[in-house]
Amino acid sequence: MPTYEYACEKCGRFEVFQRITADPLAQCPTCGGNVQRLVSKNVSIVFKGSGFYITDTRAAESSAKSSSDDKAS
Repeated sequence: MPTYEYACEKCGRFEVFQRITADPLAQCPTCGGNVQRLVSKNVSIVFKGSGFYITDTRAAESSAKSSSDDKAS
């Protein structure tokens, strides 16, 4: 489940785990004040699976060396 960040008029900021399909909160669960959902900056992308290769994360130097080695063969 994603984590959403809210700003309460009285309490300040807090985070809530909610389903994507859930409606945004209208009241703070702590004090009952009005809240507004914020655009979060805590996006974590994790790539998993067989579609990614070790060569995708190599430094520019090593990829330049390997391409010159391939030409020599």
